[in-house]
Amino acid sequence: MKKVLLFFVTAFFGIAVVNAQVSFGAKAGVNLSDISGEIVDSFDGRTSLFFGAVAEIQISEQFSFQPELLFSSQGSDYSEDFDGEDFEGTVKVNYLNVPLMAKYYVAEGFSIEAGPQIGFLLSAKDEYEDQEDDIKDFLKSTDFGVNFGLGYKLDSGLNFSARYNLGLSDNIDADGFETDGAEYKNSVIQIGLGYFF
Repeated sequence: MKKVLLFFVTAFFGIAVVNAQVSFGAKAGVNLSDISGEIVDSFDGRTSLFFGAVAEIQISEQFSFQPELLFSSQGSDYSEDFDGEDFEGTVKVNYLNVPLMAKYYVAEGFSIEAGPQIGFLLSAKDEYEDQEDDIKDFLKSTDFGVNFGLGYKLDSGLNFSARYNLGLSDNIDADGFETDGAEYKNSVIQIGLGYFF
C-alpha cells in the first residue's frame, strides 16, 4: 500500500511541476457520508469533515485536470432494535483519498467535473455505548469510487464545489468471518470551499 501511495503522491506533484499552466491550492469542507449496500438499512448517515491539497492543470481554455490529496472522515451513524431496546452507535472511518478529476468549464468560472478516486484506509472505529472497537482489520485497505460534481471559481482564486462520491468497491474484508451477505460501500456528498494561490 505504501508503494501505491508513494506513486500517487509523486504523480500528484510530478505532473503539476512539468506543466506551466498550474495552480496549487487547498480545500476543506463538509462530508455528508453514508454506508450503502446489502443489509445496511440500520445506517442513516454521518456529518464530518475533509481537507487537503489540490493542483489544477490547465490543458485548454475549457478543460483542465485536477488531482487532489484529501483527508476524509467518513462512515455513518446507525441504530438497531435488539429485543425492544434501541442500540445506537457510529462507524468512523478515515481515508486518504486521491481524486483525479477532469474539469470542463461550461461558462466563465463554472465547471462540471468527473473522475475516479482511490482511497487508502487510515483508521476505522465502531463507537457505541461509551465503548470503542477498532474495526480496521475487518475492512479493505483501499477503496475505489467515482466522483461527479460542480464547481465555481472566482478570479481571486476562491472557489466552491459540490461533489458526490459513489463507492464502487465492497469494503468488507470477509477473510475469516461470516458477513451474512452484507456489503459496505462508501457514499459521500462533499460541499467544499477552496483557494488557489
